[in-house]
Amino acid sequence: MDYYDPMVLFHSFRIAALTTVIAVSAHSAWAQQTGSDSRPATDESPVVSNPALDAELFYEIFLGEISARTGDPGAGYAFMLEAARRSADGQLYQRAADIALQSRSGEYALAAAKAWKEALPQSREANRYVLQILVALNRIGETPDLLRQELAQSSPRAKASTLSALPQMYGRASDKALAAKVVEAALVDELSHPATGPVAWVSLGRLRLAAGDKSGALDAARRAQALDDANEGAARLALELMEENTPEAEPLVTQALAKQPVPELRMGYARVLLGLQRYPDAARQLEYVTKEKPDLVEAWLVLATLQLQDNRLSAAENALQRFMELTSAATDPEVRQKGLTQAYLLSAQLAEKKGDFAAAEAWLNRIDNVDEAFSAQSRRASLLARQGKVAQARELLRNLPGTSADDKRMKLLAEVQLLRDLRLYQEAYQVQSELVALAPDDAELVYDQAMLAEKAGHPETMEKLLRQVISQKPQYHHAYNALGYSLADRGVRLDEAKQLILKALEFAPSDPFITDSLGWVEFRMGNKAEAKRHLETAYKARPDVEIAAHLGEVLWNLGDKEAALKVWKEGARTSPDNETLKETLKRLGVSL
Repeated sequence: MDYYDPMVLFHSFRIAALTTVIAVSAHSAWAQQTGSDSRPATDESPVVSNPALDAELFYEIFLGEISARTGDPGAGYAFMLEAARRSADGQLYQRAADIALQSRSGEYALAAAKAWKEALPQSREANRYVLQILVALNRIGETPDLLRQELAQSSPRAKASTLSALPQMYGRASDKALAAKVVEAALVDELSHPATGPVAWVSLGRLRLAAGDKSGALDAARRAQALDDANEGAARLALELMEENTPEAEPLVTQALAKQPVPELRMGYARVLLGLQRYPDAARQLEYVTKEKPDLVEAWLVLATLQLQDNRLSAAENALQRFMELTSAATDPEVRQKGLTQAYLLSAQLAEKKGDFAAAEAWLNRIDNVDEAFSAQSRRASLLARQGKVAQARELLRNLPGTSADDKRMKLLAEVQLLRDLRLYQEAYQVQSELVALAPDDAELVYDQAMLAEKAGHPETMEKLLRQVISQKPQYHHAYNALGYSLADRGVRLDEAKQLILKALEFAPSDPFITDSLGWVEFRMGNKAEAKRHLETAYKARPDVEIAAHLGEVLWNLGDKEAALKVWKEGARTSPDNETLKETLKRLGVSL
């Protein structure tokens, strides 16, 4: 008997081969059933019912599986693809493509998928495989027809899921602009359809945003909302645009909330407003959230934080109490401990603001979460400093546990923050210098050192450090802006100051703080109308207290004192202790 006789092998391993084939078939059927369309697959017959499944075919499949599983995927792929071609079975084509994918052979996987699609042109699974592999291979330009077929073969519910998944699918493309263009071409019919238009426009908008096309993304969000004025997807895209300094997107969010006040969407809006430092607006949204969904735990904690920052101590105390009640009822002990620790830290800060240092210490003593020990001790250091015990506070921070480089960095950062809060800028500068010594190539640490040098009254040192940052990291726009603003604020070398600020704008053209600097240097140069234009743009994008101080001064100088007072009062509500605002009002002899 010839040991390698195919028929002998077939009879010996018939049961094993049959088991393998059935497993492959079952896997394929499961994949189809859990896809975006749950309809039965009628274009791909199970292997075991195919009349062509004779001994030779069984043998071919068996060798393909054995080869793939024993370290020879090339042979496994060849056997399986040949079996698929002879049997015209979709599951075997899929298995050949899977073997190639598992061995990271994208082109071979594509060849198998294309052969599958050619053999079974109406197979949705074959079409999907070709589409996904082409995207993975970054051959985006070849996908429009495939995407159109995928959508045409989807049920209405599955189509919405497919459309929603497009930004993730095409997100791996290296040419984001091409991906957006290709998808737009494929979605021509969907974009104008009332049922699919909103989700199609939102997905296209996200692809445009990924390509850096903010105006195109905003247009897509507007079109989605025009088709469905309560569309949550359009509002969430608008929130992403707001985070990307596109204030024109905000009306889409407020319109959606007016039509359908979804608490989770409102919470997302509040988070974006927080990121934009629009604290009063964020607090208003959080107050709405706590009324619309009073059991949304996170909203109470953030609201308490804002109310504490705004010195609304009684309201903050009530919000914290509600947060602790909800958190105490949490079933997950880890969530409960973490939430209560945050509440205790905030309660200690609230008691500190009231001047009740004993109560603050009592709240800190309730913290038994070792992960928050550093935060608790930092708050204790703040308590000591508020009582005039600055040396003890600094010693407490220095003696915190931990000897690693990261531990030392955290302790020094906490000490710098403590001294900065106390406005002990010279001491903060010295500690920051210790931090820089740990990582002299860290541009952000050197930048912070420069800012403290200026606060400490050493503008020459600040300039030297900022030029060092620019030399180390030429694209670090904050350094150009800070140096340009400092020169403008001191009224020296104004032409150079403007050039530095314009350079910063090249790297970050939408940054409102750099636009503020440009407005300020224009004001110092005597160009008041131009200064007003830039500062109003900056303040609209980011109503920050320092921008308010500058805009108010320009308006005051232009004779519009009523508008100036309004802007200053808005700034004072968000940050009444801001040094720039206080200095501006004092210099101009203005009382709010």
